[in-house]
Amino acid sequence: MTTRSVAEPGADDVARAGAIVARHLRPTPVLASPLLGDVVLKLETLQPTGSFKVRGALVAVAAAHAEDPDRPVVTASAGNHGLGLAFAARVFAMKAIVVIPTNASEAKRSALERFDIDLVRHGGTFAEAETHALALADAGAHFVSAYNDPDVIAGQGTIALELFEQVPGLTTIIAPVGGGGLLSGLAVASGPRPGVGVRGVEADLSPAVSTAVAAGRVVPVAVGDTLADGLAGNIEPGTVTVPLIAGGVEQLAGADEASIAGAVRFLAYEHGLVVEPSGAVPVAALLSGRMEPGPGPTAVVVTGRNIAPALLAELLAGEG
Repeated sequence: MTTRSVAEPGADDVARAGAIVARHLRPTPVLASPLLGDVVLKLETLQPTGSFKVRGALVAVAAAHAEDPDRPVVTASAGNHGLGLAFAARVFAMKAIVVIPTNASEAKRSALERFDIDLVRHGGTFAEAETHALALADAGAHFVSAYNDPDVIAGQGTIALELFEQVPGLTTIIAPVGGGGLLSGLAVASGPRPGVGVRGVEADLSPAVSTAVAAGRVVPVAVGDTLADGLAGNIEPGTVTVPLIAGGVEQLAGADEASIAGAVRFLAYEHGLVVEPSGAVPVAALLSGRMEPGPGPTAVVVTGRNIAPALLAELLAGEG
């Protein structure tokens, strides 16, 4: 894959993104989780698409619309970013093409089919779907990466802006890591606030970001069959998320499959929340002791609810 030139967003970009997001979405609530410590859960599960991804998609599609409202937008997505882009395209009355891998969650595929978009299933991995989406962009569409896009990153960073208002004395934000768009946005937004640290958790079976940060460049990794399908896959060469995370995130940790399943159960049984495994990885790391809460009030971003009913039932029964 050819390395694309992508600008790094700054705190001013997050502030501008905040104005766009506020016009279309209400702030999501926080919920105390005392069994985890001085911790609140930021419930992005309550977004209209079931995931935080709608934030970055709205900001990116707003920029694409301002540039050329007649040019379609295209993306590759494991599901949630595609849903966000479909929602945003409807808001701005733009044509959208979403490429998903053939192994994408059936819950997310079904949700995508409810939107008036061109849904393309291509490749057995996210990387193959992304390569196909980039080829469609070369043919005339506007590519919106799920993570390697300054508008997307700025949009995801608006979660931090809400948390600054919602959590007095906030010291730490913990979020899942797949391609790093969310974690990068949180790091950029928190940069002007020296008292707030940002931490990330990825699935052990898909360590693309931590490997890239350790190496100082994107390195292909083996990707296993993880419950956290929304975090799985290799990342684009040269993605700006790697330097943003390397420079702005204080800790990266992993979560194993048993802990991820346990976190889904914990969130359901203790809080009555339906959370997909990708959204539960920070809780998995806290429950397993692989990450500790911050020195003061800590916010955990619970990123999405789009899980297939059969998988949810399996995990709740303790079989996953």
